[in-house]
Amino acid sequence: MADSFTINEKMSGRRKFLVAVTSMAGGVAGAAIATPFLLSMMPSERAKAAGAPVEVDISKLEPGMLLMVEWRGKVVWVLNRTQEMLASLEKVEPQLADPDSDKKQQPDYAKNRTRSIKPEILVAEGVCTHLGCSPVFRKDIAPADLGSDWLGGFFCPCHGSKFDLAGRVYKIVPAPTNMVVPPHVYLSDTRLLIGSESEAA
Repeated sequence: MADSFTINEKMSGRRKFLVAVTSMAGGVAGAAIATPFLLSMMPSERAKAAGAPVEVDISKLEPGMLLMVEWRGKVVWVLNRTQEMLASLEKVEPQLADPDSDKKQQPDYAKNRTRSIKPEILVAEGVCTHLGCSPVFRKDIAPADLGSDWLGGFFCPCHGSKFDLAGRVYKIVPAPTNMVVPPHVYLSDTRLLIGSESEAA
């Protein structure tokens, strides 16, 4: 009886040992398999950089000039509007679908006629709100293909959507909303940070 008890005790001890070793091996294997999946869910450095704020030097941006920068894989326009361009914003309002920017396409600080922090500087995503095409900057007045009432702005040649010099959409065009104004902040008179509303970003 004593020998039988000793054998059973030894077998039980081995069983516990094997279960423990197998469990540990399974845990290690499970962790090894799960690690690549978990790491793939975390954003890469490239992805982080793509979403990071972009600092822009606007010191050489002369009146009437358009600067294009990339942020989050999109083109962002920085336009230095002349006094004549700014004056056109009020004139075209009867032709616009959302002249007061009631639809949330901009931060609260850009919900004004110029859709900007500084009246002369427009910051807007250069993407048509219809199907994501890239409109063309047309500052010329009254080109034959845009009508005699055209005072300059952005024209999407894909489907004919028109936006004024504040990125506000005209009536009766395919684009449903004004262009998007991304979050931005001025670090100084000549330095602009796109993609953040905080200087500490």
